[in-house]
Amino acid sequence: MKSNFSHIGLAKLCGWLGITRQAYYQNNWEGVSNTLEEELIIQHVKSIRKNHRRIGTRKLFEMIHPFLLEHSIKMGRDALFTLLSANHLLVRKRKRRIQTTNSYHWLRKYPNLIRDFVSTAPNQLWVRDLLIGK
Repeated sequence: MKSNFSHIGLAKLCGWLGITRQAYYQNNWEGVSNTLEEELIIQHVKSIRKNHRRIGTRKLFEMIHPFLLEHSIKMGRDALFTLLSANHLLVRKRKRRIQTTNSYHWLRKYPNLIRDFVSTAPNQLWVRDLLIGK
């Protein structure tokens, strides 16, 4: 059985959808041009990232701004964030390792003289940190 939609014209389909034929064609071409612009931006970002691997999106936006103006591409910083995120090109933050006391050093280590001390009255024990090198 043949489908009835094969003989329906574009004007009738657009009428059912509540849009004009002009809007249909403009929307169709706009999608193609946006894709080309985005691909152009992605290639430019990748070329910059070859030399600057960890450059953030804010600085990257400042670097590619003349490129965007030259190619008449209208894109803001937030749209660039969205584009880079969608293409997995955002730079991940490095996790900072928290470093506290390093007990494995070459300097002299003094024994803990108060380890088993139990205080029975106030002012029986006074403690001070050592300042080395000052």
